Amino acid sequence: MAVDINKVLEQMIDYSEGNLHDIAHLVKVHSFAEQIGKLEHIPDDTQEILELAAIVHDIACPLCREKYGNTNGKYQEKEGGPLAREFLTGCGVPSDEVERVAYLVEHHHTYSPVDGLDYQILLEADFLVNADESHLGRESIEKMRDKVYRTDTGIRLLESMYLK
Repeated sequence: MAVDINKVLEQMIDYSEGNLHDIAHLVKVHSFAEQIGKLEHIPDDTQEILELAAIVHDIACPLCREKYGNTNGKYQEKEGGPLAREFLTGCGVPSDEVERVAYLVEHHHTYSPVDGLDYQILLEADFLVNADESHLGRESIEKMRDKVYRTDTGIRLLESMYLK
């Protein structure tokens, strides 16, 4: 990987200004995304984009709280792209990667059409964390598995965590 993912993660934690919920969420989503990507043997360049997207996927949450009073997914998608572009450019991420990551941030609450494994895995990793944080019930989790999940690793993790 050409980008120092750990450095970007550290900078995003700093960007979060001590909001422990946001920090814990991004770290957990990144961890699941990294694991799923590696176990699904995705190409290194796709893995890098996936991990960057997992780190910044909720970059708009502070702005959305201030501007809209909540962090609704559609608001995050609307506001997140420009923030991700600025942040990642400042981290020295190549422009082609910045654009793909911004696209993923702008769509991380949109479940179809999914155009790429980076997108698919980001959705799966984010839901693994959101299901717990939102205290979702078994029926909602099963529906999400059947509707959205496509990777073998993501399905195994979801079932192991929530459907045993």
